[in-house]
Amino acid sequence: MDGRAAESLLSLAEETSPRLRGSGAKAALQHLENEYSDLVAALQWFIDHESTDEALRLANALYRFWITKQRFDEGALWFDRVLGSPGVETRLRGEAFVNAGFMPFWLGQDERAAAHFGRALEIGRQLGDPPLISQALGGLARVALRTDVAEGRRLAREALAVSEGAADEPGRSDALHLLGVGAQIAGDLLEARDWMTQRLALVRATGNELLIASEASNLSMVERQLRNLDVAGALAREALEIGERIGDQFTKPFAISGLAAIAVERREFERAATLVGAAEAIMEAQHMAWPPDERPHYERMLSVLPAAMGSAEFDRARAVGHSMGSSAAVDLALAARRKG
Repeated sequence: MDGRAAESLLSLAEETSPRLRGSGAKAALQHLENEYSDLVAALQWFIDHESTDEALRLANALYRFWITKQRFDEGALWFDRVLGSPGVETRLRGEAFVNAGFMPFWLGQDERAAAHFGRALEIGRQLGDPPLISQALGGLARVALRTDVAEGRRLAREALAVSEGAADEPGRSDALHLLGVGAQIAGDLLEARDWMTQRLALVRATGNELLIASEASNLSMVERQLRNLDVAGALAREALEIGERIGDQFTKPFAISGLAAIAVERREFERAATLVGAAEAIMEAQHMAWPPDERPHYERMLSVLPAAMGSAEFDRARAVGHSMGSSAAVDLALAARRKG
Protein backbone atom coordinates (compact mmCIF):
# COMPACT_ATOMS: atom_id res chain seq x y z
CA MET A 1 0.00 0.00 0.00
CA ASP A 2 1.26 3.49 -0.84
CA GLY A 3 -0.25 6.97 -0.82
CA ARG A 4 -1.46 6.85 -4.41
CA ALA A 5 -3.22 3.50 -3.91
CA ALA A 6 -4.76 4.66 -0.63
CA GLU A 7 -6.11 7.83 -2.27
CA SER A 8 -7.54 5.78 -5.14
CA LEU A 9 -9.34 3.48 -2.69
CA LEU A 10 -10.70 6.48 -0.78
CA SER A 11 -12.17 7.83 -4.02
CA LEU A 12 -13.69 4.42 -4.78
CA ALA A 13 -15.36 4.24 -1.36
CA GLU A 14 -16.71 7.78 -1.52
CA GLU A 15 -18.09 7.21 -5.02
CA THR A 16 -19.63 3.83 -4.19
CA SER A 17 -21.08 4.42 -0.72
CA PRO A 18 -23.98 6.70 -1.81
CA ARG A 19 -25.19 3.95 -4.15
CA LEU A 20 -25.89 1.68 -1.16
CA ARG A 21 -29.18 3.54 -0.66
CA GLY A 22 -30.74 3.03 -4.10
CA SER A 23 -31.67 0.44 -6.69
CA GLY A 24 -28.01 -0.31 -7.47
CA ALA A 25 -27.24 -1.08 -3.84
CA LYS A 26 -26.59 -4.80 -4.23
CA ALA A 27 -23.93 -4.29 -6.89
CA ALA A 28 -22.37 -1.43 -4.91
CA LEU A 29 -22.30 -3.58 -1.78
CA GLN A 30 -20.59 -6.40 -3.66
CA HIS A 31 -18.08 -3.95 -5.13
CA LEU A 32 -17.10 -2.77 -1.66
CA GLU A 33 -16.98 -6.37 -0.42
CA ASN A 34 -14.62 -7.32 -3.24
CA GLU A 35 -12.30 -4.42 -2.40
CA TYR A 36 -12.72 -4.62 1.36
CA SER A 37 -9.30 -5.98 2.33
CA ASP A 38 -7.64 -3.22 0.32
CA LEU A 39 -10.00 -0.58 1.71
CA VAL A 40 -9.12 -1.37 5.31
CA ALA A 41 -5.44 -1.56 4.38
CA ALA A 42 -5.82 1.97 3.00
CA LEU A 43 -7.52 3.01 6.21
CA GLN A 44 -4.63 1.67 8.23
CA TRP A 45 -2.17 3.43 5.89
CA PHE A 46 -3.87 6.78 6.51
CA ILE A 47 -3.81 6.17 10.28
CA ASP A 48 -0.14 5.15 10.24
CA HIS A 49 0.82 8.26 8.24
CA GLU A 50 -1.35 10.59 10.37
CA SER A 51 -3.45 11.52 7.33
CA THR A 52 -6.35 11.98 9.72
CA ASP A 53 -8.78 13.76 7.40
CA GLU A 54 -8.41 11.02 4.80
CA ALA A 55 -8.85 8.35 7.47
CA LEU A 56 -12.02 10.06 8.72
CA ARG A 57 -13.37 10.35 5.18
CA LEU A 58 -12.74 6.68 4.46
CA ALA A 59 -14.27 5.49 7.74
CA ASN A 60 -17.33 7.67 7.11
CA ALA A 61 -17.60 6.26 3.58
CA LEU A 62 -17.48 2.69 4.94
CA TYR A 63 -20.09 3.39 7.64
CA ARG A 64 -23.07 2.32 5.52
CA PHE A 65 -21.23 -0.84 4.42
CA TRP A 66 -20.61 -1.86 8.03
CA ILE A 67 -24.23 -1.14 9.00
CA THR A 68 -25.74 -2.90 5.99
CA LYS A 69 -23.56 -5.98 6.51
CA GLN A 70 -24.14 -5.87 10.31
CA ARG A 71 -20.40 -5.71 10.96
CA PHE A 72 -20.80 -3.58 14.05
CA ASP A 73 -17.77 -4.90 15.96
CA GLU A 74 -15.58 -4.33 12.94
CA GLY A 75 -16.91 -0.82 12.35
CA ALA A 76 -16.48 0.07 16.03
CA LEU A 77 -12.87 -1.09 15.97
CA TRP A 78 -11.96 1.01 12.94
CA PHE A 79 -13.79 4.12 14.16
CA ASP A 80 -11.93 3.84 17.48
CA ARG A 81 -8.62 3.70 15.63
CA VAL A 82 -9.48 6.62 13.36
CA LEU A 83 -10.89 8.81 16.13
CA GLY A 84 -7.78 8.11 18.19
CA SER A 85 -5.67 9.79 15.50
CA PRO A 86 -4.50 13.35 16.18
CA GLY A 87 -6.49 16.23 14.74
CA VAL A 88 -8.74 19.19 15.42
CA GLU A 89 -12.49 19.03 16.05
CA THR A 90 -13.58 19.38 12.42
CA ARG A 91 -16.95 18.51 10.92
CA LEU A 92 -15.40 15.30 9.55
CA ARG A 93 -14.55 14.25 13.09
CA GLY A 94 -18.05 15.17 14.29
CA GLU A 95 -19.62 13.09 11.52
CA ALA A 96 -17.32 10.20 12.43
CA PHE A 97 -18.42 10.40 16.07
CA VAL A 98 -22.07 10.14 14.94
CA ASN A 99 -21.34 7.16 12.71
CA ALA A 100 -19.16 5.57 15.38
CA GLY A 101 -22.00 5.87 17.90
CA PHE A 102 -24.24 3.59 15.88
CA MET A 103 -21.80 0.67 16.11
CA PRO A 104 -22.04 0.20 19.91
CA PHE A 105 -25.70 1.28 19.86
CA TRP A 106 -26.68 -1.72 17.76
CA LEU A 107 -24.57 -3.93 20.00
CA GLY A 108 -26.53 -2.69 23.02
CA GLN A 109 -23.57 -0.74 24.44
CA ASP A 110 -25.55 2.38 25.24
CA GLU A 111 -23.04 4.20 27.45
CA ARG A 112 -20.37 3.97 24.77
CA ALA A 113 -22.84 5.03 22.06
CA ALA A 114 -24.02 8.04 24.09
CA ALA A 115 -20.41 9.15 24.62
CA HIS A 116 -19.81 9.20 20.86
CA PHE A 117 -23.07 11.00 20.12
CA GLY A 118 -22.32 13.48 22.90
CA ARG A 119 -18.92 14.30 21.42
CA ALA A 120 -20.56 14.86 18.04
CA LEU A 121 -23.07 17.23 19.64
CA GLU A 122 -20.26 19.22 21.28
CA ILE A 123 -18.47 19.57 17.95
CA GLY A 124 -21.67 20.49 16.14
CA ARG A 125 -22.42 23.25 18.63
CA GLN A 126 -18.81 24.52 18.57
CA LEU A 127 -18.98 24.76 14.78
CA GLY A 128 -22.56 26.10 14.67
CA ASP A 129 -23.47 23.23 12.31
CA PRO A 130 -27.24 22.48 12.46
CA PRO A 131 -27.16 19.23 10.41
CA LEU A 132 -24.44 17.78 12.64
CA ILE A 133 -26.31 18.96 15.76
CA SER A 134 -29.50 17.28 14.51
CA GLN A 135 -27.69 14.02 13.73
CA ALA A 136 -26.10 13.94 17.17
CA LEU A 137 -29.41 14.69 18.89
CA GLY A 138 -30.94 11.86 16.89
CA GLY A 139 -28.29 9.47 18.16
CA LEU A 140 -28.85 10.55 21.75
CA ALA A 141 -32.62 10.20 21.26
CA ARG A 142 -32.16 6.59 20.16
CA VAL A 143 -30.17 5.77 23.28
CA ALA A 144 -32.68 7.55 25.54
CA LEU A 145 -35.63 5.69 24.05
CA ARG A 146 -34.29 2.48 25.60
CA THR A 147 -34.70 3.73 29.16
CA ASP A 148 -36.42 7.15 29.18
CA VAL A 149 -39.03 7.49 26.47
CA ALA A 150 -40.04 11.01 27.44
CA GLU A 151 -36.43 12.20 27.16
CA GLY A 152 -36.02 10.39 23.85
CA ARG A 153 -39.09 12.12 22.46
CA ARG A 154 -37.86 15.49 23.75
CA LEU A 155 -34.52 15.03 22.01
CA ALA A 156 -36.28 13.99 18.79
CA ARG A 157 -38.44 17.15 18.90
CA GLU A 158 -35.29 19.23 19.41
CA ALA A 159 -33.65 17.49 16.44
CA LEU A 160 -36.73 18.25 14.31
CA ALA A 161 -36.69 21.92 15.31
CA VAL A 162 -32.98 22.25 14.51
CA SER A 163 -33.31 20.54 11.13
CA GLU A 164 -36.41 22.50 10.11
CA GLY A 165 -34.73 25.77 11.11
CA ALA A 166 -31.82 24.94 8.80
CA ALA A 167 -33.93 23.47 5.95
CA ASP A 168 -32.02 20.21 6.53
CA GLU A 169 -34.20 17.56 4.88
CA PRO A 170 -32.08 14.50 5.84
CA GLY A 171 -32.11 15.68 9.46
CA ARG A 172 -35.85 16.31 9.31
CA SER A 173 -36.38 12.82 7.87
CA ASP A 174 -34.43 11.21 10.72
CA ALA A 175 -36.27 13.26 13.34
CA LEU A 176 -39.65 12.24 11.88
CA HIS A 177 -38.54 8.61 12.18
CA LEU A 178 -37.56 9.07 15.81
CA LEU A 179 -40.79 10.87 16.69
CA GLY A 180 -42.70 7.97 15.20
CA VAL A 181 -40.67 5.41 17.12
CA GLY A 182 -41.08 7.35 20.37
CA ALA A 183 -44.83 7.67 19.91
CA GLN A 184 -45.12 3.95 19.14
CA ILE A 185 -43.18 2.97 22.25
CA ALA A 186 -45.37 5.29 24.33
CA GLY A 187 -48.53 3.71 22.89
CA ASP A 188 -49.60 6.83 20.99
CA LEU A 189 -50.33 4.77 17.91
CA LEU A 190 -52.26 7.31 15.83
CA GLU A 191 -49.52 9.88 16.38
CA ALA A 192 -46.92 7.26 15.49
CA ARG A 193 -48.77 6.41 12.30
CA ASP A 194 -48.83 10.11 11.33
CA TRP A 195 -45.09 10.64 11.87
CA MET A 196 -44.16 7.39 10.13
CA THR A 197 -46.47 8.05 7.19
CA GLN A 198 -44.86 11.45 6.72
CA ARG A 199 -41.40 9.93 6.87
CA LEU A 200 -42.25 7.06 4.50
CA ALA A 201 -43.66 9.50 1.92
CA LEU A 202 -40.50 11.59 2.19
CA VAL A 203 -38.09 8.68 1.65
CA ARG A 204 -40.23 7.23 -1.15
CA ALA A 205 -39.91 10.58 -2.93
CA THR A 206 -36.12 10.46 -2.65
CA GLY A 207 -35.91 6.82 -3.78
CA ASN A 208 -33.81 5.82 -0.76
CA GLU A 209 -34.70 2.13 -0.69
CA LEU A 210 -32.74 1.45 2.47
CA LEU A 211 -34.86 3.95 4.39
CA ILE A 212 -38.07 2.89 2.62
CA ALA A 213 -37.52 -0.64 3.92
CA SER A 214 -36.76 0.60 7.43
CA GLU A 215 -39.78 2.88 7.69
CA ALA A 216 -42.14 0.37 6.07
CA SER A 217 -41.11 -2.10 8.77
CA ASN A 218 -41.73 0.49 11.49
CA LEU A 219 -45.14 1.47 10.14
CA SER A 220 -46.05 -2.21 9.82
CA MET A 221 -45.58 -2.54 13.60
CA VAL A 222 -48.02 0.32 14.22
CA GLU A 223 -50.63 -0.92 11.74
CA ARG A 224 -50.51 -4.36 13.35
CA GLN A 225 -51.27 -2.86 16.75
CA LEU A 226 -54.14 -0.95 15.16
CA ARG A 227 -55.43 -4.34 13.93
CA ASN A 228 -54.84 -3.54 10.25
CA LEU A 229 -53.18 -6.89 9.67
CA ASP A 230 -53.32 -6.91 5.87
CA VAL A 231 -51.73 -3.48 5.68
CA ALA A 232 -49.15 -4.47 8.28
CA GLY A 233 -48.28 -7.64 6.39
CA ALA A 234 -47.89 -5.82 3.08
CA LEU A 235 -45.53 -3.28 4.64
CA ALA A 236 -43.38 -5.91 6.37
CA ARG A 237 -43.13 -7.96 3.17
CA GLU A 238 -42.18 -4.82 1.23
CA ALA A 239 -39.38 -4.17 3.73
CA LEU A 240 -38.12 -7.74 3.41
CA GLU A 241 -38.34 -7.77 -0.40
CA ILE A 242 -36.43 -4.50 -0.68
CA GLY A 243 -33.76 -5.84 1.64
CA GLU A 244 -33.34 -8.94 -0.50
CA ARG A 245 -33.18 -6.83 -3.65
CA ILE A 246 -30.53 -4.41 -2.41
CA GLY A 247 -28.56 -6.81 -0.21
CA ASP A 248 -29.49 -5.14 3.09
CA GLN A 249 -29.06 -7.48 6.05
CA PHE A 250 -29.94 -4.85 8.64
CA THR A 251 -33.74 -4.66 8.35
CA LYS A 252 -34.18 -8.40 7.75
CA PRO A 253 -34.59 -9.68 11.36
CA PHE A 254 -37.01 -6.85 12.22
CA ALA A 255 -39.21 -7.52 9.19
CA ILE A 256 -39.20 -11.26 9.94
CA SER A 257 -40.07 -10.58 13.59
CA GLY A 258 -42.87 -8.28 12.44
CA LEU A 259 -44.31 -11.02 10.25
CA ALA A 260 -44.05 -13.41 13.22
CA ALA A 261 -46.11 -10.99 15.32
CA ILE A 262 -48.74 -10.78 12.58
CA ALA A 263 -48.84 -14.60 12.50
CA VAL A 264 -49.51 -14.58 16.26
CA GLU A 265 -52.50 -12.30 15.73
CA ARG A 266 -53.79 -14.69 13.06
CA ARG A 267 -53.26 -17.63 15.43
CA GLU A 268 -50.69 -19.20 13.10
CA PHE A 269 -48.63 -20.16 16.11
CA GLU A 270 -46.21 -22.68 14.64
CA ARG A 271 -45.34 -20.32 11.80
CA ALA A 272 -44.87 -17.49 14.29
CA ALA A 273 -42.57 -19.53 16.53
CA THR A 274 -40.47 -20.63 13.56
CA LEU A 275 -40.08 -17.02 12.39
CA VAL A 276 -39.12 -15.94 15.91
CA GLY A 277 -36.31 -18.48 15.91
CA ALA A 278 -35.15 -17.34 12.48
CA ALA A 279 -35.07 -13.67 13.54
CA GLU A 280 -33.19 -14.57 16.74
CA ALA A 281 -30.56 -16.48 14.77
CA ILE A 282 -29.86 -13.45 12.56
CA MET A 283 -29.64 -11.13 15.56
CA GLU A 284 -27.37 -13.48 17.50
CA ALA A 285 -25.03 -14.08 14.56
CA GLN A 286 -24.22 -10.37 14.51
CA HIS A 287 -24.28 -9.86 18.31
CA MET A 288 -27.07 -7.38 17.69
CA ALA A 289 -29.32 -5.97 20.43
CA TRP A 290 -33.07 -5.53 19.90
CA PRO A 291 -33.84 -1.81 19.58
CA PRO A 292 -36.26 -0.23 22.06
CA ASP A 293 -39.25 -0.22 19.72
CA GLU A 294 -38.80 -3.87 18.70
CA ARG A 295 -37.89 -5.52 22.01
CA PRO A 296 -41.33 -5.37 23.75
CA HIS A 297 -43.02 -7.04 20.77
CA TYR A 298 -40.35 -9.73 20.58
CA GLU A 299 -40.62 -10.38 24.34
CA ARG A 300 -44.41 -10.52 24.12
CA MET A 301 -44.13 -13.34 21.58
CA LEU A 302 -41.81 -15.22 23.93
CA SER A 303 -44.58 -15.04 26.53
CA VAL A 304 -47.67 -15.57 24.36
CA LEU A 305 -46.50 -18.38 22.10
CA PRO A 306 -45.56 -21.00 24.73
CA ALA A 307 -48.90 -20.38 26.46
CA ALA A 308 -50.79 -20.68 23.16
CA MET A 309 -49.11 -23.77 21.71
CA GLY A 310 -47.38 -25.40 24.67
CA SER A 311 -43.77 -24.91 25.70
CA ALA A 312 -42.48 -28.06 24.03
CA GLU A 313 -44.08 -27.26 20.67
CA PHE A 314 -42.88 -23.67 20.88
CA ASP A 315 -39.31 -24.78 21.61
CA ARG A 316 -39.41 -27.26 18.72
CA ALA A 317 -40.68 -24.73 16.15
CA ARG A 318 -38.36 -22.04 17.46
CA ALA A 319 -35.39 -24.39 17.07
CA VAL A 320 -36.42 -25.16 13.48
CA GLY A 321 -36.39 -21.44 12.72
CA HIS A 322 -33.11 -20.96 14.54
CA SER A 323 -31.42 -23.60 12.39
CA MET A 324 -32.76 -22.21 9.11
CA GLY A 325 -30.47 -20.49 6.70
CA SER A 326 -31.20 -16.86 5.95
CA SER A 327 -32.66 -17.58 2.50
CA ALA A 328 -35.03 -20.24 3.84
CA ALA A 329 -36.17 -17.87 6.58
CA VAL A 330 -36.96 -15.16 4.03
CA ASP A 331 -38.84 -17.68 1.86
CA LEU A 332 -40.94 -18.73 4.84
CA ALA A 333 -41.63 -15.13 5.84
CA LEU A 334 -42.69 -14.10 2.34
CA ALA A 335 -44.90 -17.17 2.00
CA ALA A 336 -47.52 -15.15 3.92
CA ARG A 337 -48.48 -13.64 0.58
CA ARG A 338 -49.73 -17.01 -0.59
CA LYS A 339 -51.77 -17.46 2.59
CA GLY A 340 -54.05 -14.56 1.66
